[in-house]
Amino acid sequence: MNLSAIIAQIIGGAVGGTAGGKILKDSDLGQIGNLIAGAVGGVGGGSILGSMLGAGGAAAGGIDIAALAGQLVGGGISGLVVQIIVGLVINKLFKKA
Repeated sequence: MNLSAIIAQIIGGAVGGTAGGKILKDSDLGQIGNLIAGAVGGVGGGSILGSMLGAGGAAAGGIDIAALAGQLVGGGISGLVVQIIVGLVINKLFKKA
């Protein structure tokens, strides 16, 4: 895995985490919380997805756009899922008044 794949996962995860906070209001952690939870989930989930699918991320000394797009989408979906789960758990533990 190269740096461009990790950056794509972070960006996708951050976007997915932000979307998760907007879609399900009970999981909202605030703007920064959603970004952080999504970015962490994006890197973790994108790495797992990349290793399962065997995405290399580079072709012939250049950047493989399809693999990079896959990392972006995989990071976004996993960032959304992680943000929703973390948001629901944290908001349940520390119930807002």
